[in-house]
Amino acid sequence: MTTSDPGSVPRPAGDRPQSAPLSLTDLADLVGSPVGAVADPADAPAVTGVTLASAEVRPGDLYAALPGARTHGARFAADAAARGAVAVLTDPAGRPDAEATGLPVCVVDDPRALLGQVADRVYGEPSRQLTVIGITGTNGKTTTAYLVEAGLAAAGSGTGLIGTVQTRTRGWAADGTPTVTALPSVRTTPEAPALHALLAQMAASGVTGVVMEVSSHALVLGRVGGVRFAAAGFTNLGRDHLDFHGDLEEYFRAKALLFDGRAAAEAITVDDDGGRRLAALRPAAATVATGGPADWWADGVAPAPDGGSTFTLHGPGGRSWPARLRLPGRFNVANAVLAVALLDAVGVPVGTALAGLADTVVPGRMEPVDAGQPFVAVVDYAHTPDAVSTALAALRDATTGRLITVLGCGGDRDPGKRAAMGTAAASGSDVLVVTDDNPRSEDPAAIRAAMLAGVHEVPEDRRAEVLEVAGRRDALATAVALARPADTVLVAGKGHETGQEVAGTVHPFDDREVLREVLAAQGTPA
Repeated sequence: MTTSDPGSVPRPAGDRPQSAPLSLTDLADLVGSPVGAVADPADAPAVTGVTLASAEVRPGDLYAALPGARTHGARFAADAAARGAVAVLTDPAGRPDAEATGLPVCVVDDPRALLGQVADRVYGEPSRQLTVIGITGTNGKTTTAYLVEAGLAAAGSGTGLIGTVQTRTRGWAADGTPTVTALPSVRTTPEAPALHALLAQMAASGVTGVVMEVSSHALVLGRVGGVRFAAAGFTNLGRDHLDFHGDLEEYFRAKALLFDGRAAAEAITVDDDGGRRLAALRPAAATVATGGPADWWADGVAPAPDGGSTFTLHGPGGRSWPARLRLPGRFNVANAVLAVALLDAVGVPVGTALAGLADTVVPGRMEPVDAGQPFVAVVDYAHTPDAVSTALAALRDATTGRLITVLGCGGDRDPGKRAAMGTAAASGSDVLVVTDDNPRSEDPAAIRAAMLAGVHEVPEDRRAEVLEVAGRRDALATAVALARPADTVLVAGKGHETGQEVAGTVHPFDDREVLREVLAAQGTPA
């Protein structure tokens, strides 16, 4: 039996979330389309779950059969019916296969646009029971989300975190015992049915505050439809995902969709042109900056002895607070200020927020790897030109020796940013090791060549010493062998990732673990 329908995403593990069964009559009213193939919708089984994946169907589910990149989900409607689906939601192209199952079928022009509202109703409108904070932007979403989660926890909330690295719930069992569940994320923002089911599970686990990263893909594809946001935050705008959006203007428009009035409060970082443009469109939003003028801003940013940052936070009404972070760099201070602005918007006292985020560390985001070596080694997710430049600038401030960077670019993604990545890395490093990231189906050598073209756009007197090393492990070994006391080695691009995709196969590869292994192999105690 084939069940590999497109867009397949797993629903949250465990028991079915508590639902508010939706009759087929109410479903028809909600989507604005009659239910076919049923004599009396009022007598038909109610919908108690929603899924996009036929393999995930449980009895009582509505199967959403959507068009995919390679095939239509309606091809798997028979499998969904066999597994207990009680109805199908699809588009006109999916009607024949859906009706062939004999199940009740709702046909609408754009089922994806309605899916969030349907899932929200079926799972009992969980976001109404939670304080949900959404964060979008090119860089900094993950770090800001972790900082917000820490602030919510400091305020005593059970917390939910949904984002690129993981999905995590910190709540309570029925007997009052604290519980923590964490799973690696399939994508930054889950599909709408999985998202609303997850929010329902979080609410049932005693969670009161949820922070989630909202990707541009999620906004365009309606994944956050039906979610009630208490606050929405914007980090910055740089080049990324143009293979999906086409150009930077469409990318901006996608990000701006989170700021269409769906959130009760908004906070926008105005350190770049994208943020300033968005703030001009949303004059009621709180503004955030690392230099002012803004409603929330920071000054006095300085490196801390522990490798983090200290700064003074300024807020509305002339208030100010001393602050510190475990994270280095002005860009992380910007993330922290945005986090505080969002926490303040949902009622967390500023002092509580600052205490919560002070010692927060984020997997694969400026994460130090200390194996006793006489130099600094850092792993970071920087995978856009702006992120690479920003990370290098932050490390330059704290480095008295040379800055050695290991960097590649992903395959089957926006090829236009590869040269810009090479330019950014060659401009900000003393030594640059160009290597492989996730080449996917592309030739790794061709990707490296595109990066090197950008490297050579940097004038020779300002260009890093450049080495091309095929194979990421060998590249890390090369960088470590070159490093001397007082140097910093930055391994950029993959961050928290634990695999490397090459020619359709994902091989185990964690930059942090491989770096420790390389350090041990070269005589540094692990």
